[in-house]
Amino acid sequence: MDAVGLSLGNRVPSNRIVINFWERTHSTSFGTSRPQKVDFGKVCSYGNVTLRKQGGALEVLQCRNSLSEAGSSLEEKYGSGSSVRKNLAVFVSGGGSNFRSIHNASINGLIHGDVVVLVTDKPGCGGAEYARDHNIPVIQFPKSKYSLEGLSPTDLVISLRKWKIQYILLAGFLKLIPTELVQAFPRSILNIHPSLLPAFGGKGYYGLKVHKAVIASGARYSGPTVHFVDEHYDTGRILAQKVVPVLANDTAEQLAARVLCEEHQVYVEVLSALCEDRIVWREDGVPLIRSRENPDEYN
Repeated sequence: MDAVGLSLGNRVPSNRIVINFWERTHSTSFGTSRPQKVDFGKVCSYGNVTLRKQGGALEVLQCRNSLSEAGSSLEEKYGSGSSVRKNLAVFVSGGGSNFRSIHNASINGLIHGDVVVLVTDKPGCGGAEYARDHNIPVIQFPKSKYSLEGLSPTDLVISLRKWKIQYILLAGFLKLIPTELVQAFPRSILNIHPSLLPAFGGKGYYGLKVHKAVIASGARYSGPTVHFVDEHYDTGRILAQKVVPVLANDTAEQLAARVLCEEHQVYVEVLSALCEDRIVWREDGVPLIRSRENPDEYN
């Protein structure tokens, strides 16, 4: 569930971020035409995304899309609204690039919420290091057989309540969310998955495994899905999706990169609506995003 941090015009520093493909999530917006691959040894360009291979991971050197080219317009479209800022908790297991994207969007006014705590099952991961570097407290969950510092589900709920958390955002967190947490935060936990759910979701579908399965199936389209979290993997109500093409000669890495940037954009869009109280629930339990410009229209 994780992606790269993007540069929103001149508003957000463009950081190099390592993508570990065992994380869940990736995205990138390409045009519908087939991207040209340019290989410079370990550095490869796939359309709008420049990647460098480093062992089992790829480092994003540059990612250009509608999000990175329109920082000010994104702020106008997604950033203004409710004056009450929401307290957010982000859960990660790896590099945390979606977490970094969310944090950058927060400090640059694209969403009316603040990441006040990070929860991770791997306290040494890149996402946790980023949190510490930015003075965001880190909580370990769940307990590990290698460490006694992790919290139990009950203690985690208590801790999050002390932080006055209103929304929980999964950004590459690979553990199943316990029932205690789902019940304590109803309709308040979001996840992003790198396929068009309900296809290619569930236990075992994360990182490159998702993209390999999409390509092997012959699917012509893929893309990220933002959904609410229930007690199971990837089965909660769908809130938003973005569509990207699956090209004839795609590798899993190329498709992952294409989905990557779209994840960042759609997560920011959803969080903007969430923090502005623009999520409404249809009578049948389906969540919709109300338009800010026209309250009678829904996405």
